[in-house]
Amino acid sequence: MTPQPTSDPRDAETAARTVETVETVFRMESPRVIAGVTRVVRDVGIAEELAQDALVAALEQWPRDGVPDNPGAWLMATARNRAVDLVRRRETYARKLAEIGRDPSAGITPPPEPADPDAIDDDLLRLVFTACHPVLSAEARTALTLRLLGGLTTTEIARAFLVPEATVAQRIVRAKRTLATRNVAFEVPHGPDREARLGSVLDVIYLIFNEGYAATSGDDWLRPGLCEDALRLARLLSALMPKESEVHGLTALLEFQASRAAARTGPDGEPVLLEHQNRARWNRMLLARGVTALARADATAAGAPGPYALQAAIAACHAHAYRYQETDWHRIAVLYALLAARAPSPVVELNRAVAVSMAEGPAAALPLVDALTGEPALRDYHLLPSVRGDLLARLGRTAEARAEFERAASLTRNARERDLLLRRAARTGA
Repeated sequence: MTPQPTSDPRDAETAARTVETVETVFRMESPRVIAGVTRVVRDVGIAEELAQDALVAALEQWPRDGVPDNPGAWLMATARNRAVDLVRRRETYARKLAEIGRDPSAGITPPPEPADPDAIDDDLLRLVFTACHPVLSAEARTALTLRLLGGLTTTEIARAFLVPEATVAQRIVRAKRTLATRNVAFEVPHGPDREARLGSVLDVIYLIFNEGYAATSGDDWLRPGLCEDALRLARLLSALMPKESEVHGLTALLEFQASRAAARTGPDGEPVLLEHQNRARWNRMLLARGVTALARADATAAGAPGPYALQAAIAACHAHAYRYQETDWHRIAVLYALLAARAPSPVVELNRAVAVSMAEGPAAALPLVDALTGEPALRDYHLLPSVRGDLLARLGRTAEARAEFERAASLTRNARERDLLLRRAARTGA
């Protein structure tokens, strides 16, 4: 919906700016609005519809009446009022059913709780855990999290993950329906249930960030918008769950990784590897935030550090090196060994091999990489032949290295990364 045209161009310009303000505010505030309304109606699908109704009301009223002093509170109040009206209509219908002898309790939403400004953050935390409930598939959790908490449209999510828009829409609709039909409680679970679901919450946020940090396919290597959404979610979770070490660990990891964004691409968008990055372009504020978050992770850890805290500690080693040559690869190799023991995976082993190659030389690392060539999970993983090609090139086995780089280029679905690998193959051949 757009503002009605006016005879005065200045009025039209003001109205257009107001519409832009509405859309910006809604993107920032929609997670809190949806969370607050879900506490009333107990259904994330209905809550999102009511939040959208509030957006339409803002688009109608703000260009005419002006932007309110507290636009987020205005959206929340409008959506909550509509939610209360909905609940009252349901209660009226239930009473009428009771009068004609039907069961009035079936499907009736309980009366809304009184508005409590202090409960907004708690509602937001409930929404995070609801969107990442294990009854949903990993793809559905990611799509629903980006929709409800990242504020992304269906089109934006589809573009980010290079899947048809209809596919994303179906995932979101099915996820909402599943949460409703399975009567998933709008709550933060406790004890073992929280621990089980928290891992899923963190994994979804990390997945979103990684897709923005190194896109799996497409023409661009970076998708900064996804990184920003994931980092915002991690910071939010860190503020809402200050005693959870792994939450701080993930936040620290993302702060460190995001700090390198400006140095990871060249003038034409081509990838710039860590070795060649201009570290003066690393964001010092994000590095400082990463150090602080890692300290919180260490301070709140009940025992040995968790997987995200260990990955953050690895990222901190890079952050503390002013030059690539000053990187403490021996410590990184030790940290990867700890990570492999705590959260074993072929990818962790491949990363450990890279660290070993830098600490002890390529000859020490090549057997570790060769041992991974039979791993089914890495069969089509382009970084395995890429790492092997680098080791072979450093050992002077150029023909084998060139073949590995070419194979890696054939496996990646990202155009920028493919070009980089083909250039490395050409240079190795020369």
